Amino acid sequence: MIDLQPTSKHCFVCGIENPVGLKLRFVNNPDGTMQTILNAPEHFQGYPGIVHGGIVATALDETMGRAAMNADGDRFLMTAKMEIRYRHPVPTGQPVKIVTRIEKDRGRLVTVSGKVYLPDGALAVEATGLMAEMPEAMRAGMDPEAQGWKVYPLGVYPGDDALQE
Repeated sequence: MIDLQPTSKHCFVCGIENPVGLKLRFVNNPDGTMQTILNAPEHFQGYPGIVHGGIVATALDETMGRAAMNADGDRFLMTAKMEIRYRHPVPTGQPVKIVTRIEKDRGRLVTVSGKVYLPDGALAVEATGLMAEMPEAMRAGMDPEAQGWKVYPLGVYPGDDALQE
C-alpha cells in the first residue's frame, strides 16, 4: 500500500487545483525517505526540452521540506538554506524521480538531502538543505480545511500511475 502525504488545492508544487502548478504527489517510503515523480511539461522548460533549473530546485525544495513529514505528518518546515549541484539536464515530458531524506534532526532545525534521478536511473541533480520548523504564529493562521489539505485518492493527480511502479 502506498503511504501518501496530504496535498492542497492551490500550492504551486502540490496544488491539485492550481492550473499552472507542478501537481506533485508525495509518498512516504518505508525506509524513511520521501519521493515524488516530476514530469514537467514543456511550459516549464528553460532550454528546449530541458526543465528550467529553478523548477527542478522548487520540486527538490518542497520534497526535502516534506521529508520530515514522513515521521510526523503534522510537522511543517521552511527552507533556511539550500545548495544544489546540477549534474545532467532534466528532460521535459519524462518522469524523473526525486528522493529525499533527513540527514540530521536537531529539533527545530533539520538537515536534509535530495536527489533527482533520470528515467534511466542516472543521477541528474543533488541537493542539501537546512530546514527550520514553521513558526507557531504562522501555523496559527492556517486553515487546513479551507486549503484543501488532505490525502487525495490515487488517480486524481497526473502521474499517479508512475507512483505505483
